[in-house]
Amino acid sequence: MSLDAVKFDTGQVLELARKTFEIEAAAVQGLAGRVGPEFAEAVKLMLACQGRVVVMGMGKSGHIGRKIAATLASTGTPAMFVHPAEASHGDLGMITGQDVVLAISNSGESEELTSILPVLSRQGVPMVAITGGMQSALARHARVALDSSVAQEACPLNLAPTASTTAQLALGDALAVALLEVRGFKEEDFARSHPGGALGRKLLTHVSDVMRSGDDVPKVRPDTSFSDLMREMSGKGLGASAVVDGAQRVLGIFTDGDLRRLLEKGVDLRSSKAGDVMRANPRTVRPDELAVEAVALMEQYRINSVLVVDESGVLCGALNTHDLMRAKVI
Repeated sequence: MSLDAVKFDTGQVLELARKTFEIEAAAVQGLAGRVGPEFAEAVKLMLACQGRVVVMGMGKSGHIGRKIAATLASTGTPAMFVHPAEASHGDLGMITGQDVVLAISNSGESEELTSILPVLSRQGVPMVAITGGMQSALARHARVALDSSVAQEACPLNLAPTASTTAQLALGDALAVALLEVRGFKEEDFARSHPGGALGRKLLTHVSDVMRSGDDVPKVRPDTSFSDLMREMSGKGLGASAVVDGAQRVLGIFTDGDLRRLLEKGVDLRSSKAGDVMRANPRTVRPDELAVEAVALMEQYRINSVLVVDESGVLCGALNTHDLMRAKVI
């Protein structure tokens, strides 16, 4: 249907949007008033689960179920989604007695779901239900039933699942958050399940993962001529060079910034040695430190490069801000 074929009323559209927000907000707020001991029992059941939380739902409830399963899995509760219709054609074999089923249905009478309830019961699989039908077949079969009923759908026809699916999603999020907190789930745990995200990079990337090593690390001895020092710095492109002793222990560092400062002072560098111009006892990091700790050090002391040493002070790498940016740590 073309826009010309309908009477478009901007005010009416905005009013419908606001009404939708009001109805769905009321649906979620209604959950807060009904949540009780049964919610805690559901959390305890999932917490004690030795297998996976198997989330099931048909239609729009199934879409909500997939999201809940993903949220649970990413916050420390192993979970997966199993489609009820596929379950009755073989996928029930994916569910074991060590699992907990989280079944979602607004009516609680979804045929595809109710048909497999007796099988799950015979297998001894505990079940948590999220349903608006607290007298339904699903609620009766469940070990714990959570009431997701709503006064009305946001759909003007009161037909399309809108407020009811919002309530289901909110209950699923509440379960995930409660489980997360009770498990003592931390940022580091979240990062491990999100290695491709920004938080994962920050909390899982170590200095050893991004540092330059071997021949890529610029280093000279204290008696190296200034011209050879500059060649080493230019050739390795770090903007700095380590000065090390015969055992490769770090004695000092010389950077582009040091060069500028000496030139501003008018120092004649032609006869200088690396040991004459280096800064002794430079800031260093260990290879097993997080890369973000190297970033913090560099920001604190306003330096662009840092040397990496082992517990004996032996040079094992180096990195600068460009290395950290390439690794997307900053």
